Order: sequence, then structure tokens, then C-alpha cells
Amino acid sequence: MGLSDLAYATYERRILRGLDRDRLPCHVGAIVDGNRRWAKDARMDLEQGYAAGAAKVDEFLEWCHELGVGTVTFWVLSTDNLQRPGRELASILDAVEALVGRLADDGRWQLRLIGNLELLPQDSADRLQRAAEATPCDDGLLQVNVCVGYGGRQELTDAMRSLLRAESRKGRTLEEVASTLVVDDIAEHLYTKGQPDPDLVIRTSGEQRLSGFLLWQSVHSEFYFSDVLWPAFRRVDLLRAMRSYAARERRFGA
Repeated sequence: MGLSDLAYATYERRILRGLDRDRLPCHVGAIVDGNRRWAKDARMDLEQGYAAGAAKVDEFLEWCHELGVGTVTFWVLSTDNLQRPGRELASILDAVEALVGRLADDGRWQLRLIGNLELLPQDSADRLQRAAEATPCDDGLLQVNVCVGYGGRQELTDAMRSLLRAESRKGRTLEEVASTLVVDDIAEHLYTKGQPDPDLVIRTSGEQRLSGFLLWQSVHSEFYFSDVLWPAFRRVDLLRAMRSYAARERRFGA
């Protein structure tokens, strides 16, 4: 172990000792940004950048598992990303499929795909769906949400479409639906139905915006923006985010 690694290990232990485990988030969302820039800086192909970013997800999950986090949501492919040039999109999809396959094979995670898979190439969507369905169904496992073909506006559009169709099947008119609609009615049709909202949302690469990530669910979330590019994100960076979160006084609605 080099001096730099030793220094970081010592720093990690110091942060861990100071963390109040009772104040850590139960649900962490991660906008895993910076794969392309990391590949460029490292003089690597985009394929290598996306593969490195996917591999970082495995590490991040291990760290969250050690800290007792119950749910982790990763945004790995947005609806905007689907407009990337063919070769680049293929590289992203390859990395995402490999990631989902690894997570499914691990056996320690309960995997759920979040997004509109109909927007993906059919063969890719089928492979992802089969892998996700092969994971254990056990509420005691860490819940892992992988956002694929996801956009916040798309989710709200799909939620309203689903709600209206459900009410139509009951024979209700639009006027009747509008007169009784409440917040919980919409929440019941979100991709994340039945799950807790994220307590903490982390975004890497220095960008300080949500870009549509969990628009509905993050209304009361705390945010942590890291300058580190996602493939270079370290355990100590997560611990810093946790320390920041634990030190905050959450004021819901204020």
C-alpha cells in the first residue's frame, strides 16, 4: 500500500468513527455522471469509460451494504442518452446489460428496473428484463433500482397515462377522475410504487442539477454534489456524502 492509499485508509477510518449510524440515509439515489469525461482524460475509448462506470456500481453497492443502506437507485441510462450516436448507445447498452447481469447473478440484491423499457431496442430490453426477473424476491435484501430509459418527465407522463387507463377500466369519466384526484393517486402509478423516497441523492462529475432524476420522489431529498467523475468515485467520497447528510437537519416542506 502506497503512502497515498495509507492516508486515505486512515481518513476513511476517522470519518467512519465519527458517523452517527442512526442518522444515515435508508435510500440513496446516485446520478452516475462523468463516464465520458473520465475516458477522455484517461485517453481511453468510450466503451472503456462506460465499462468502468458500470464496474463502479458494484463497488458502490458494497459500500452501501456495509453502511446498512436499504435501497440504492442508480441512473445509468436516461431518455436523452437514447439519442446518442449508434455506436456510443451500443456501448452504453452493453455496459448496462453486463452490469444488470452481474447484479442479478450476485444473489444479494433484489433488482428492479426503473424506466420505460419500450424506448430501448427490443432485444436489449428483453435481456435486461430476464436478468431482473431472475433475482431473488426477498424484502430482507438490499433493493437495487437501475434506471434504464429513464426520464423524470417520462415517468410522470407514464404515471398519468397508467392512472387514466386504470380509471377508465372502472368506467369513470375524465371529469370524475379530475374531481377526486389526489397526490397519492399519482404516486401509486410511479415506477417506484411501494418504495420509500430517496433520503439522499448524490451526483458526481461536478454538475449541480438533477436533470430530471426522480422528480416526484426527490421533493424532500437532501442533495450532495461531488466533483469526482463517477469511475473515479471512492469509498471515502461516499463517506463524505454520508457525513454531510448526517450533519444536516432535515426540514420537510420548509
